[in-house]
Amino acid sequence: MPETITLYTAKICPYAQRAELALEEAKADYTKYQIDLQNKPEWYAPKVNPASKVPALAYGGPAVPADQPSPESVKLAESLILVEFVADLYPHAHLLPSDPVQKARARFFIDVVSTKLVPSWNTVLRAGAPDADQAFLSAVDAVQSLLPAQGYAVGEYSIADIAIAPFIARAYVALGNEIGAYEPGQGKKLLEALQQPRFARFQKYWADLQARPSFQATFDKEYVTEAFRKRFGNKQ
Repeated sequence: MPETITLYTAKICPYAQRAELALEEAKADYTKYQIDLQNKPEWYAPKVNPASKVPALAYGGPAVPADQPSPESVKLAESLILVEFVADLYPHAHLLPSDPVQKARARFFIDVVSTKLVPSWNTVLRAGAPDADQAFLSAVDAVQSLLPAQGYAVGEYSIADIAIAPFIARAYVALGNEIGAYEPGQGKKLLEALQQPRFARFQKYWADLQARPSFQATFDKEYVTEAFRKRFGNKQ
């Protein structure tokens, strides 16, 4: 039986949602503690994560309030590490494929997300460079090329899908509300580009990801929209 788990998270953060998705898929018994990333508690870095980032997880040790983490619990951090930790801790959730080929495919998919999709999206959101749109669409195309004809990234839902879902969600929120460093109207144009027939498989994949109960339980669209407006501005 797994020991006590406390997850330190933040609704705005896509990396933190990864850990939440894994725990929800595993139907884990855990405590969720929200960290205000603009005003982090003084105890957070020294007692939980020296990097002062979310997500972070306290595993084991005595049952204590989340804001009084025990030195006896093991502290872990970094989203993809936490996702695999949960997958190992709860093998019944089948988040990590047992087949070596599928496992490798899942990890390769995550690499494409980490090296192409996430950086290109961050450029759109934070810099609004002239060629950023095309780089992002190319990254979406690269993701789409790895998808099977149906199902999730490697057929069955896995760590690969957990890695990408939070970023797609926030991209749609930002583009749909014209939030970001780009020029007014650019968000709508990029959103329209994503709806083109060339991205039909990606659209179906995104619909499938949104339909998961774990996604619905961990994504607060209204909160993220308002938080993005405050943090990244709104050109409209």
